Amino acid sequence: MAFSFTPEQKQSWLWLCVALLLLGLLVMLGPVLTPFVSAAILAYALNPLVDWLARRHIGRWMLPRALAVCIVLLLLIALLLGLVLVVFPVMQKEFISMREQIPGLLRNLDALLSPRLHALGIKIRLDGAGLQKILSEQLGASSEQIWSTALTSARIGGVAVLGWLATFILIPVVLFYLLLDWHTLLARMANNVPRRWLAKVRSLAKETDALLAQYLRGQLAVMLSLALFYSITLTLVGLDVALPIGIITGLLSFIPYLGFGLGLVLAMLAGILQFSSLQGIVLVGAVYGIGQILESFVLTPRLVGERIGLSPLIVIFALLAFGELFGFVGVLVALPASAILSVAYKHVRRAYLHSSFYNQA
Repeated sequence: MAFSFTPEQKQSWLWLCVALLLLGLLVMLGPVLTPFVSAAILAYALNPLVDWLARRHIGRWMLPRALAVCIVLLLLIALLLGLVLVVFPVMQKEFISMREQIPGLLRNLDALLSPRLHALGIKIRLDGAGLQKILSEQLGASSEQIWSTALTSARIGGVAVLGWLATFILIPVVLFYLLLDWHTLLARMANNVPRRWLAKVRSLAKETDALLAQYLRGQLAVMLSLALFYSITLTLVGLDVALPIGIITGLLSFIPYLGFGLGLVLAMLAGILQFSSLQGIVLVGAVYGIGQILESFVLTPRLVGERIGLSPLIVIFALLAFGELFGFVGVLVALPASAILSVAYKHVRRAYLHSSFYNQA
């Protein structure tokens, strides 16, 4: 049986195929999209502030939008620099303390392990002189292999560092142009929507916008809750730098794994240098273990998932699924994308329940 399509149906199938091809291209370009996706998320979050500033008057003149964008970007950069200025002194203090305490730590390690190693027939010392001797022997035995490995690692690491630098430089550039032309870009997107769908698409966009606003407020609540949790619990553990490390961990938690990872490294490093017993280090690790469980299974599902109408199980599944499909970018956009899909699902389900296919007996 031959199928015949009307000209309108042929055009619909053509544009559907074009849309699927574009979607496939975006999936293939996933690793390249990190700065653009990050800038788009920041632009969406910062655009209300730019709009508010652009409506302000200086005497008889309204503030130009380009100037409002520059002010917002400067405030964002100042906030990031403030975080760096909080982190850097803590790390500098810890590195200086580590350099001073490394000889003593090596002596204690040698006193603890050397007798056991000697009993096994391994005659090495784990103090500074012993480690230096081991390194010298290894370097002399396989210098060509070590230099080859080091050069390969440096080459790969150098490319990765250049990639991250390019990303960090590109994000503010893309963010500036997105904020400057935000309303123009939205108007162009609306002009590309078929006219018969325009009213429905605008309704869906407004509903999605309200949902994403709830998401941003929920994410802010998660960040503040984690900052309080880590600051208080690390203080109770007795860590001297509990407040800055707790604030860093909480505020950077909006970037998946970065806040937790950086905070854990700083806290464990501070614990190793401060506590003379293993108990304090174990307590610091326990604090971060409990904090990660609290964030993943309580705060994010409750404060973010419930605000955008997603159950805790769907939130956890979305984070895992988007991360598996799209890597870091997928984890970054998992919950906003899930919010948009939930709006689409609600309307598709409503249409299905009112369809003759569902209601026909």
